[in-house]
Amino acid sequence: MNKVLVTGSAGFIGSALCIRLLERGDQVIGLDNHNSYYDPVLKEERILRHIHHPNYIHVRTSLEDFEQISKLFKKFQFNQVVNLAAQAGVRYSIENPLAYLNANLVGFGHILEGCRRNNVEHLVYASSSSVYGSNSKMPFSVHDDVNHPVSLYAATKKANELMAHSYSHLYQLPTTGLRFFTVYGPWDRPDMALQRFTRAILVGEQIKVFNYGEHYRDFTYIDDIVTGIIKILDRPASPDLEWNSKNPDPATSNAPWRIYNIGNNNPVKLLDFIETLEEALGIKAKKILLPLQLGDVPDTYADVDNLVKEFNYKPSISIEEGIKNFTQWYREFHSV
Repeated sequence: MNKVLVTGSAGFIGSALCIRLLERGDQVIGLDNHNSYYDPVLKEERILRHIHHPNYIHVRTSLEDFEQISKLFKKFQFNQVVNLAAQAGVRYSIENPLAYLNANLVGFGHILEGCRRNNVEHLVYASSSSVYGSNSKMPFSVHDDVNHPVSLYAATKKANELMAHSYSHLYQLPTTGLRFFTVYGPWDRPDMALQRFTRAILVGEQIKVFNYGEHYRDFTYIDDIVTGIIKILDRPASPDLEWNSKNPDPATSNAPWRIYNIGNNNPVKLLDFIETLEEALGIKAKKILLPLQLGDVPDTYADVDNLVKEFNYKPSISIEEGIKNFTQWYREFHSV
Protein backbone atom coordinates (compact mmCIF):
# COMPACT_ATOMS: atom_id res chain seq x y z
CA MET A 1 0.00 0.00 0.00
CA ASN A 2 1.29 3.46 -0.91
CA LYS A 3 2.07 5.41 2.28
CA VAL A 4 1.67 9.18 2.18
CA LEU A 5 2.48 11.73 4.89
CA VAL A 6 0.25 14.81 4.71
CA THR A 7 1.31 17.61 7.05
CA GLY A 8 -1.32 20.20 7.88
CA SER A 9 -3.90 17.41 7.63
CA ALA A 10 -6.46 19.29 9.74
CA GLY A 11 -6.10 22.32 7.49
CA PHE A 12 -8.27 23.44 4.60
CA ILE A 13 -6.25 21.91 1.77
CA GLY A 14 -4.68 19.11 3.82
CA SER A 15 -7.96 17.63 4.99
CA ALA A 16 -9.44 17.68 1.49
CA LEU A 17 -6.30 16.02 0.14
CA CYS A 18 -6.42 13.28 2.80
CA ILE A 19 -9.97 12.38 1.76
CA ARG A 20 -9.03 12.04 -1.91
CA LEU A 21 -5.92 9.97 -1.17
CA LEU A 22 -7.93 7.62 1.06
CA GLU A 23 -10.60 7.29 -1.61
CA ARG A 24 -8.01 6.01 -4.08
CA GLY A 25 -6.66 3.43 -1.63
CA ASP A 26 -3.56 5.03 -0.08
CA GLN A 27 -2.55 4.76 3.55
CA VAL A 28 -2.46 8.32 4.86
CA ILE A 29 -0.66 9.53 7.96
CA GLY A 30 -1.84 13.01 8.79
CA LEU A 31 0.15 15.42 10.93
CA ASP A 32 -1.15 18.64 12.45
CA ASN A 33 -0.43 20.60 15.63
CA HIS A 34 -3.99 22.02 15.85
CA ASN A 35 -2.66 25.44 16.86
CA SER A 36 -4.94 28.35 17.70
CA TYR A 37 -4.09 30.69 14.81
CA TYR A 38 -7.82 30.31 14.12
CA ASP A 39 -10.55 28.40 15.95
CA PRO A 40 -9.28 24.80 16.42
CA VAL A 41 -12.90 23.60 16.49
CA LEU A 42 -13.01 23.92 12.70
CA LYS A 43 -9.91 21.72 12.43
CA GLU A 44 -11.53 19.07 14.65
CA GLU A 45 -14.65 19.15 12.47
CA ARG A 46 -12.60 18.82 9.28
CA ILE A 47 -10.78 15.69 10.39
CA LEU A 48 -14.01 14.02 11.51
CA ARG A 49 -14.57 13.50 7.77
CA HIS A 50 -11.64 11.06 7.57
CA ILE A 51 -10.15 10.31 11.00
CA HIS A 52 -12.10 7.04 11.37
CA HIS A 53 -11.06 5.68 7.98
CA PRO A 54 -9.19 2.36 8.48
CA ASN A 55 -6.26 3.56 6.37
CA TYR A 56 -5.85 6.88 8.19
CA ILE A 57 -3.64 7.67 11.20
CA HIS A 58 -3.66 11.13 12.80
CA VAL A 59 -0.63 12.51 14.63
CA ARG A 60 -0.76 15.68 16.72
CA THR A 61 2.66 17.29 16.74
CA SER A 62 4.52 20.28 15.29
CA LEU A 63 7.05 20.41 12.48
CA GLU A 64 9.42 22.14 14.90
CA ASP A 65 9.66 18.95 17.03
CA PHE A 66 12.56 17.27 15.25
CA GLU A 67 12.60 14.22 17.51
CA GLN A 68 8.94 13.42 16.82
CA ILE A 69 9.28 14.10 13.10
CA SER A 70 12.31 11.81 12.89
CA LYS A 71 10.48 8.99 14.70
CA LEU A 72 7.50 9.38 12.40
CA PHE A 73 9.58 9.06 9.23
CA LYS A 74 11.52 6.09 10.58
CA LYS A 75 8.38 4.27 11.72
CA PHE A 76 6.28 4.59 8.57
CA GLN A 77 8.87 4.80 5.77
CA PHE A 78 6.66 7.01 3.61
CA ASN A 79 6.65 6.67 -0.16
CA GLN A 80 5.45 10.24 -0.68
CA VAL A 81 5.21 13.39 1.44
CA VAL A 82 2.98 16.43 0.95
CA ASN A 83 4.01 19.30 3.22
CA LEU A 84 1.11 21.71 3.66
CA ALA A 85 1.75 22.60 7.31
CA ALA A 86 2.94 26.16 7.81
CA GLN A 87 2.20 29.31 9.68
CA ALA A 88 -0.25 30.88 7.25
CA GLY A 89 -1.40 34.43 6.64
CA VAL A 90 0.33 37.45 5.15
CA ARG A 91 -0.95 40.01 7.65
CA TYR A 92 -0.19 37.96 10.75
CA SER A 93 3.45 37.73 9.62
CA ILE A 94 3.73 41.48 10.20
CA GLU A 95 2.64 41.05 13.83
CA ASN A 96 4.36 37.79 14.73
CA PRO A 97 7.35 37.09 12.48
CA LEU A 98 8.95 34.50 14.78
CA ALA A 99 6.05 32.10 14.25
CA TYR A 100 6.93 32.03 10.55
CA LEU A 101 10.65 31.53 11.10
CA ASN A 102 10.00 28.57 13.38
CA ALA A 103 7.26 26.76 11.45
CA ASN A 104 8.08 27.66 7.87
CA LEU A 105 11.87 27.52 7.96
CA VAL A 106 12.94 25.28 10.86
CA GLY A 107 9.91 23.02 10.46
CA PHE A 108 10.40 22.65 6.72
CA GLY A 109 14.05 21.81 7.32
CA HIS A 110 12.94 18.92 9.52
CA ILE A 111 10.69 17.61 6.73
CA LEU A 112 13.57 17.76 4.26
CA GLU A 113 15.80 15.86 6.67
CA GLY A 114 13.12 13.21 7.20
CA CYS A 115 12.77 12.74 3.45
CA ARG A 116 16.54 12.57 2.90
CA ARG A 117 17.22 10.05 5.65
CA ASN A 118 14.36 7.74 4.68
CA ASN A 119 14.55 7.65 0.88
CA VAL A 120 11.19 9.32 0.22
CA GLU A 121 10.27 9.01 -3.46
CA HIS A 122 8.79 12.50 -3.84
CA LEU A 123 8.26 15.56 -1.64
CA VAL A 124 5.55 17.98 -2.77
CA TYR A 125 5.28 21.16 -0.70
CA ALA A 126 3.18 24.29 -0.54
CA SER A 127 4.71 27.48 -1.79
CA SER A 128 2.53 30.52 -2.50
CA SER A 129 1.60 33.08 -5.14
CA SER A 130 2.76 35.68 -2.59
CA VAL A 131 6.38 34.96 -3.60
CA TYR A 132 5.82 37.16 -6.67
CA GLY A 133 5.81 40.17 -4.33
CA SER A 134 6.66 43.34 -6.22
CA ASN A 135 6.51 41.63 -9.63
CA SER A 136 3.91 43.29 -11.84
CA LYS A 137 4.30 41.45 -15.15
CA MET A 138 1.11 39.43 -15.69
CA PRO A 139 0.38 36.60 -15.68
CA PHE A 140 2.87 35.53 -13.02
CA SER A 141 5.26 32.99 -14.52
CA VAL A 142 7.44 30.43 -12.76
CA HIS A 143 10.10 31.31 -15.34
CA ASP A 144 10.45 34.82 -13.86
CA ASP A 145 12.71 35.63 -10.91
CA VAL A 146 10.96 36.25 -7.58
CA ASN A 147 13.44 38.13 -5.46
CA HIS A 148 11.31 40.92 -4.01
CA PRO A 149 8.82 39.52 -1.45
CA VAL A 150 6.70 42.11 0.35
CA SER A 151 5.91 40.02 3.44
CA LEU A 152 7.87 37.68 5.67
CA TYR A 153 5.36 34.93 4.87
CA ALA A 154 6.28 35.25 1.18
CA ALA A 155 9.98 35.30 2.04
CA THR A 156 9.69 32.02 3.96
CA LYS A 157 7.91 30.39 1.02
CA LYS A 158 10.64 31.51 -1.37
CA ALA A 159 13.17 30.20 1.14
CA ASN A 160 11.41 26.81 1.11
CA GLU A 161 11.92 26.61 -2.64
CA LEU A 162 15.64 27.32 -2.23
CA MET A 163 16.02 24.87 0.67
CA ALA A 164 14.29 22.15 -1.38
CA HIS A 165 16.61 22.82 -4.31
CA SER A 166 19.70 22.31 -2.19
CA TYR A 167 18.37 18.92 -1.02
CA SER A 168 17.43 17.94 -4.55
CA HIS A 169 20.91 18.87 -5.74
CA LEU A 170 22.90 17.35 -2.88
CA TYR A 171 20.89 14.21 -2.19
CA GLN A 172 18.92 13.67 -5.42
CA LEU A 173 15.67 14.04 -3.46
CA PRO A 174 12.82 14.75 -5.93
CA THR A 175 10.98 17.88 -4.74
CA THR A 176 8.16 19.90 -6.29
CA GLY A 177 6.95 23.27 -5.01
CA LEU A 178 3.42 24.45 -5.75
CA ARG A 179 2.61 28.15 -5.74
CA PHE A 180 -1.06 28.18 -4.73
CA PHE A 181 -3.28 31.01 -5.95
CA THR A 182 -6.11 32.10 -3.57
CA VAL A 183 -7.67 28.74 -2.75
CA TYR A 184 -11.33 28.89 -1.64
CA GLY A 185 -14.30 26.62 -1.04
CA PRO A 186 -16.15 24.72 1.70
CA TRP A 187 -14.19 24.23 4.95
CA ASP A 188 -11.79 27.10 4.20
CA ARG A 189 -10.11 29.21 6.89
CA PRO A 190 -12.17 31.77 8.83
CA ASP A 191 -9.46 34.41 8.36
CA MET A 192 -9.81 34.23 4.58
CA ALA A 193 -11.85 36.83 2.71
CA LEU A 194 -14.71 34.56 1.68
CA GLN A 195 -15.54 33.48 5.23
CA ARG A 196 -15.04 36.96 6.68
CA PHE A 197 -17.28 38.52 4.04
CA THR A 198 -19.96 35.86 4.38
CA ARG A 199 -20.06 36.08 8.17
CA ALA A 200 -20.39 39.88 8.09
CA ILE A 201 -22.98 40.00 5.29
CA LEU A 202 -25.25 37.48 7.01
CA VAL A 203 -25.37 39.52 10.24
CA GLY A 204 -25.62 42.89 8.49
CA GLU A 205 -22.15 44.13 9.37
CA GLN A 206 -19.91 46.17 7.08
CA ILE A 207 -17.10 44.45 5.20
CA LYS A 208 -13.68 45.99 4.71
CA VAL A 209 -12.76 46.01 1.02
CA PHE A 210 -9.09 46.83 0.55
CA ASN A 211 -7.58 48.49 -2.50
CA TYR A 212 -11.12 49.82 -3.05
CA GLY A 213 -12.04 46.40 -4.45
CA GLU A 214 -9.99 47.03 -7.58
CA HIS A 215 -7.42 44.27 -7.21
CA TYR A 216 -7.67 40.94 -8.97
CA ARG A 217 -7.22 37.47 -7.51
CA ASP A 218 -6.87 34.14 -9.31
CA PHE A 219 -9.45 32.37 -7.12
CA THR A 220 -8.98 28.58 -7.36
CA TYR A 221 -11.55 26.09 -6.06
CA ILE A 222 -10.38 23.50 -3.53
CA ASP A 223 -11.30 20.46 -5.66
CA ASP A 224 -9.23 21.78 -8.57
CA ILE A 225 -6.27 22.31 -6.22
CA VAL A 226 -6.44 18.77 -4.82
CA THR A 227 -6.68 17.28 -8.31
CA GLY A 228 -3.54 19.15 -9.29
CA ILE A 229 -1.61 18.08 -6.17
CA ILE A 230 -2.35 14.39 -6.79
CA LYS A 231 -1.40 14.57 -10.47
CA ILE A 232 1.95 16.10 -9.52
CA LEU A 233 2.55 13.87 -6.50
CA ASP A 234 2.41 10.73 -8.62
CA ARG A 235 5.13 11.95 -10.99
CA PRO A 236 8.35 12.68 -9.05
CA ALA A 237 10.31 15.70 -10.20
CA SER A 238 13.13 14.94 -12.61
CA PRO A 239 16.14 16.94 -13.85
CA ASP A 240 15.58 19.25 -16.79
CA LEU A 241 17.98 17.84 -19.40
CA GLU A 242 17.91 21.14 -21.30
CA TRP A 243 18.68 23.32 -18.27
CA ASN A 244 21.37 25.85 -19.07
CA SER A 245 23.55 27.17 -16.24
CA LYS A 246 24.46 30.21 -18.37
CA ASN A 247 20.79 31.10 -18.77
CA PRO A 248 19.15 29.39 -15.77
CA ASP A 249 15.41 28.76 -15.75
CA PRO A 250 14.05 29.59 -12.24
CA ALA A 251 11.33 26.90 -12.58
CA THR A 252 13.54 23.89 -13.31
CA SER A 253 17.04 22.60 -12.60
CA ASN A 254 19.63 20.03 -13.46
CA ALA A 255 18.55 18.53 -10.11
CA PRO A 256 15.19 16.71 -9.62
CA TRP A 257 13.44 19.93 -8.60
CA ARG A 258 10.45 21.71 -10.08
CA ILE A 259 8.21 24.71 -9.35
CA TYR A 260 4.65 25.12 -10.67
CA ASN A 261 1.92 27.70 -10.38
CA ILE A 262 -1.39 26.09 -9.51
CA GLY A 263 -4.28 28.45 -10.11
CA ASN A 264 -7.43 29.01 -12.09
CA ASN A 265 -5.74 31.13 -14.78
CA ASN A 266 -8.78 33.42 -14.72
CA PRO A 267 -8.40 36.38 -12.33
CA VAL A 268 -11.54 38.00 -10.90
CA LYS A 269 -11.85 41.57 -9.62
CA LEU A 270 -12.60 41.65 -5.89
CA LEU A 271 -15.74 43.75 -6.37
CA ASP A 272 -17.04 41.16 -8.87
CA PHE A 273 -16.19 38.39 -6.42
CA ILE A 274 -18.23 40.16 -3.73
CA GLU A 275 -21.12 40.65 -6.16
CA THR A 276 -21.16 36.92 -6.89
CA LEU A 277 -21.21 36.24 -3.14
CA GLU A 278 -24.11 38.69 -2.71
CA GLU A 279 -26.09 36.84 -5.36
CA ALA A 280 -25.41 33.46 -3.74
CA LEU A 281 -26.52 34.76 -0.33
CA GLY A 282 -29.38 36.90 -1.62
CA ILE A 283 -28.14 39.85 0.48
CA LYS A 284 -26.34 43.07 -0.49
CA ALA A 285 -23.08 43.78 1.33
CA LYS A 286 -22.37 46.99 3.24
CA LYS A 287 -18.90 47.88 2.00
CA ILE A 288 -16.15 50.10 3.44
CA LEU A 289 -13.64 50.85 0.67
CA LEU A 290 -10.07 51.13 1.95
CA PRO A 291 -6.56 51.44 0.44
CA LEU A 292 -4.26 48.47 -0.16
CA GLN A 293 -2.98 46.87 3.04
CA LEU A 294 0.69 46.61 3.94
CA GLY A 295 2.11 43.29 2.72
CA ASP A 296 -0.61 42.68 0.11
CA VAL A 297 0.06 42.48 -3.62
CA PRO A 298 -2.35 44.34 -5.93
CA ASP A 299 -3.11 41.47 -8.33
CA THR A 300 -2.45 37.76 -8.81
CA TYR A 301 -2.79 35.88 -12.08
CA ALA A 302 -1.28 32.43 -12.64
CA ASP A 303 0.43 31.29 -15.80
CA VAL A 304 -0.26 27.53 -15.61
CA ASP A 305 1.00 26.57 -19.07
CA ASN A 306 3.52 24.11 -17.60
CA LEU A 307 0.84 22.29 -15.64
CA VAL A 308 -1.45 22.12 -18.65
CA LYS A 309 1.31 20.80 -20.91
CA GLU A 310 2.92 18.35 -18.50
CA PHE A 311 -0.06 17.15 -16.45
CA ASN A 312 -3.12 18.06 -18.52
CA TYR A 313 -4.27 20.24 -15.62
CA LYS A 314 -7.58 21.96 -16.29
CA PRO A 315 -9.48 23.72 -13.47
CA SER A 316 -13.18 23.07 -14.01
CA ILE A 317 -15.09 24.90 -11.25
CA SER A 318 -16.35 28.40 -12.10
CA ILE A 319 -16.38 31.16 -9.50
CA GLU A 320 -20.20 31.11 -9.51
CA GLU A 321 -20.35 27.37 -8.82
CA GLY A 322 -17.57 27.51 -6.26
CA ILE A 323 -19.12 30.33 -4.24
CA LYS A 324 -22.54 28.65 -4.40
CA ASN A 325 -21.01 25.45 -2.99
CA PHE A 326 -19.26 27.44 -0.28
CA THR A 327 -22.36 29.36 0.84
CA GLN A 328 -24.40 26.15 1.03
CA TRP A 329 -21.73 24.58 3.22
CA TYR A 330 -21.42 27.72 5.37
CA ARG A 331 -25.16 27.88 6.08
CA GLU A 332 -25.28 24.20 6.99
CA PHE A 333 -22.12 24.23 9.11
CA HIS A 334 -23.14 27.33 11.08
CA SER A 335 -26.89 26.54 11.05
CA VAL A 336 -27.60 29.92 9.41
